[in-house]
Order: sequence, then C-alpha cells, then structure tokens
Amino acid sequence: MDHVDRILAQWASERPELDVSPMGLFGRLKRLSDHLQAEIDAVYRKHGLSFASFDVLATLRRSGPPYALSPSDLIRWTMVTSGTMTNRIDRLEAQGLIERRPNPEDRRSTVVALSKAGFALIDTVIDEHVANQHRLIRQLPDTLRPAFEEGLRAWLASFEASDPAG
Repeated sequence: MDHVDRILAQWASERPELDVSPMGLFGRLKRLSDHLQAEIDAVYRKHGLSFASFDVLATLRRSGPPYALSPSDLIRWTMVTSGTMTNRIDRLEAQGLIERRPNPEDRRSTVVALSKAGFALIDTVIDEHVANQHRLIRQLPDTLRPAFEEGLRAWLASFEASDPAG
C-alpha cells in the first residue's frame, strides 16, 4: 500500500458513494513526476544549469549546424513567452554560453547561437542527462514500458490533437 492508496482509503471511508479511482492515477502521476524531476534537476544543477537554461541549450544543440535559431524559433520550440525567452537568453549570454549574432538571412534581426563553451557544456550535460533517464526508466519493468508509453502517447495526443506544433 502506497501513500496514494491511503488517501483513497480515507475517501472511501468518508465518501463511499464517490468514485475517486481517477484520483489514484493523478496522485501517482504527480508524485512520480515530482520524484523524477528532482532526479533530472540534480544533473542540471551539477553543471550550474536549471531546466530553463538546459532547455535553451539543448534546443540550440539539436537544431544542427550552425547551432543558431531566431528568438521566435526558440520560443516556438520551447513553448515559452517572449519575455521568458528574453530573460533566458540574457542569463545564458551573461554566462558566456550563447551569443547573439546578426541573422545572416536578415541583417535587421539576430539569431541566438551556442558559444564554444555552451556547445561543450550541453554535450557533456546531454550525455549525463540521457544516462540518468536510462537509469530512471530501468525502475519500470521492461514488460510494462511499451504499453505504458503507448497509453501516455494516446492520452497526450487527446490534448494536443488541435496543436499543429504538437
């Protein structure tokens, strides 16, 4: 019996007519998400990063050469507001991890590019991040992974079906 089971038992005792079964799934998802995020954040912190800074650096790195995107493309890929992205870019630029450069396609605008230090850092962090994810997923039995992932994919798609960026 886990913590969520104890909560469900309390509700069953107090409100037996109420079907609180979804509460079990949501409670476990929330608790699991909190545990997993703490494990993932530990890798970022080890390298002086936050989720926000990792997100920008990883987005630039996976974009391929020249590892540069317009601020609007960064916003689209990271799904944050313009003000939030400006804050992230300012902080990463102050740390020397990214650079603002003239846009080669339109000199009136800029692109955000990984600096050499930013490229080296994100390559180190992404290796550790992926190894950490493999460590964490090993706790879910191999026999359950395909069905679990398919179920989550279908559930997520039901919310994102109308979002072309997915």
